[in-house]
Amino acid sequence: MTDTGKKMLEIRWHGRGGQGAVTASKVLAESAMSLGKQIQAFPEYGSERQGAPVKAFTRIADQRIRQHNQVTQPDVVIVLDESLLDAVDVTEGLNDNGTLIINTQSSPAEIRQKMALQGRSLYVVDATGISLRNLGKSIPNTPMIGALVGATKLLDPKLVAEDFAKKFAKKFKQEVIEGNVQSILDAAQEVKGE
Repeated sequence: MTDTGKKMLEIRWHGRGGQGAVTASKVLAESAMSLGKQIQAFPEYGSERQGAPVKAFTRIADQRIRQHNQVTQPDVVIVLDESLLDAVDVTEGLNDNGTLIINTQSSPAEIRQKMALQGRSLYVVDATGISLRNLGKSIPNTPMIGALVGATKLLDPKLVAEDFAKKFAKKFKQEVIEGNVQSILDAAQEVKGE
């Protein structure tokens, strides 16, 4: 599934209330499940207000998942809001072989320097710009799903986009579905790493 050597991939999402971190965690998990994986997706809320820091977690495995606790040593950390880099230690528990994916217009080198980041794989994507381009709104969650699958090769971005379109066809208007599908595909292509 990944090159982490583990049988289970653990992902921690950092966002702010209203950005869709919890939804992204669930959408990714459901896409993995539709492709035959075992999954878990759950949130952790601080104060429940828009703009407050939020964490969500996703576990994906080939075998049954028997853990039901928080993800404390993630393999991948996804940051939906760059301002959280100054407010939260997003690398907490992330080992030297871990992967960090950040929504930013900055380059990987700029982020690495800003965070004094040693080791770890680092990927960046302008998820906000992608969502503005495709949806007309700043909703970075679906582009960050695309960035994750593009950076890690965990799942096929096209299959994730197709699964999204199927699951949300009755909930959203066609143009919203198309914008989210394009956001997933664009971010999978535009994510940059070092």
